[in-house]
Amino acid sequence: MTGQIGYVRADVAAFLARLEHDGNGFAPGDDIVQSRLAFSAMLRANDAPVSPRATPRSFTCPGPAAPIALRLFTVAPEANSVHSSRPVVIFFHGGGFILGDLDSYASLCTEIAVQTGLPVVAVDYRLAPEAPFPAAPDDCEAATRWIAEHAPALGLPANGLILMGDSAGGNLAIVTAQALAARPAALPVVLQVPLYPVAGPIGRHESYRAFREGHLLTREALARFHAGYAAPLDDPRHYPLMHEDLRQSPPALVVTAEYDPLRDSGREYAARLQAEGVPCLAIEVPGMIHGFMTLRKAIPSAQSDLETITHAMTNMLERHS
Repeated sequence: MTGQIGYVRADVAAFLARLEHDGNGFAPGDDIVQSRLAFSAMLRANDAPVSPRATPRSFTCPGPAAPIALRLFTVAPEANSVHSSRPVVIFFHGGGFILGDLDSYASLCTEIAVQTGLPVVAVDYRLAPEAPFPAAPDDCEAATRWIAEHAPALGLPANGLILMGDSAGGNLAIVTAQALAARPAALPVVLQVPLYPVAGPIGRHESYRAFREGHLLTREALARFHAGYAAPLDDPRHYPLMHEDLRQSPPALVVTAEYDPLRDSGREYAARLQAEGVPCLAIEVPGMIHGFMTLRKAIPSAQSDLETITHAMTNMLERHS
């Protein structure tokens, strides 16, 4: 596998070898509908089953162009009986801004709700190329503001927001956190949790050069995502590291994977927050690749990594509340 350096976990190596043998890549093809179906099928085949311990409820909120589909995941009331008021997690799915949906991320959102005991609301933002930038950040901000305002009506005794997402969704979590720092919502953002996010241009990074082939997220996939999203390179709502001042950002838990071409982008974002005095915990998962949070069946060791991350979220909430 091109770019492989040091120790890759055995279950990760087995998964990558199977992908290489089957000829299955992460890059979308010219038929976007088929690409979305293939992406969802890949996640269903490789992620853990949806836990029955959390109850899903679907609804919509107003959006800039059309109603935005949302899905709320809550654990049984008895598991939360010690909490009177607690944050709500708002989750933005990955998929390079052009793939992914509520169904393909149900397992991860359910597991986050189970492990944290917190309600999780997943946001089905508009996808490129049909709806290029800034449709996604517009929808994510609108949905977050609406959830903050309507939490009591949703049966959520929320006292704050946790903005969380993976990959492209990690980018959207950061961008939405910055939008709400500039103009607060009805509830404060108490934590941002970008999982292996893209926060700035990656072509100059060593991680991109080392892991852009043979580690699931390829150079071709990144190029297609970038072209489909069609965002300006100098817009902070695309690359949040373009902001001159991040000091008003909420506390952050930034997660990166050792063998991810986006690794150095997440590292750079975490280092920038720390340098500007924002409370930030950076967790880098060793021996792991991009997308591991939704590959827990194919990569069983990822389950304990998810548990580490949700435990860190709980600790940060207690420390900075």
